[in-house]
Amino acid sequence: MPNLPRREDGRLSGRTVAILMETDYVEPEIAYYERRFAEEGAAIDYLTRLWGRESITFTGHEHQVPLTVTGDLEAVDDAALRGYDAIIVPSGMVSDRLRYTEDVNTKAPAVRLLERAFATPGVLKGLICHGMWLVAPIPEVVAGRRVTCHNNLIGDVRNMGAAYTDQDVVVDGDLVTGRSADAAHLFARTLIDLIAARAPVGTLRSRQRMLRGFGTAPPPRHAAP
Repeated sequence: MPNLPRREDGRLSGRTVAILMETDYVEPEIAYYERRFAEEGAAIDYLTRLWGRESITFTGHEHQVPLTVTGDLEAVDDAALRGYDAIIVPSGMVSDRLRYTEDVNTKAPAVRLLERAFATPGVLKGLICHGMWLVAPIPEVVAGRRVTCHNNLIGDVRNMGAAYTDQDVVVDGDLVTGRSADAAHLFARTLIDLIAARAPVGTLRSRQRMLRGFGTAPPPRHAAP
């Protein structure tokens, strides 16, 4: 994708962050991640459920900025998952759309991927705002853990057994949560610092063999007001 050039000598040079994606994402949030992770030298892989397609183009919530994703979350096996330094579930309606399942007795592919990520301590889990919706089918992964979320979801996370904490960003081990897209800068900074403090995991080459490709998008921050 036409990301900003990544800083070769950045703190996160050689690292990769996965961001789950669907329609009605928050454009300024995603634009901020693109800029900040590039400044630190990290690559971004956008992942979604492709439904057998080669790619899907999603649109943002406010400006309908298009973002084309070619990374198939259903193609991420355990080796590819372990290669990620962090997996982010962003704000907006992304998590609500990704938790859809045709069979009510089966977890959605994105939910299963996140469940596997929670079983992989080497991968940081970043959930911000309504991203907490994606753990509703697997509440045990956050039960007893300190989290924050959008004010509209406080009752939801308490019903999941999580300990709601009234802060913009909360860190509980390998879980980082953010209150809302307005706190994306604090959320990203926290993830960057935590990734930088950890030993590198995996290689980009191994992930490229596992996935079809990466998301592509024009820089959302250039959207018209």
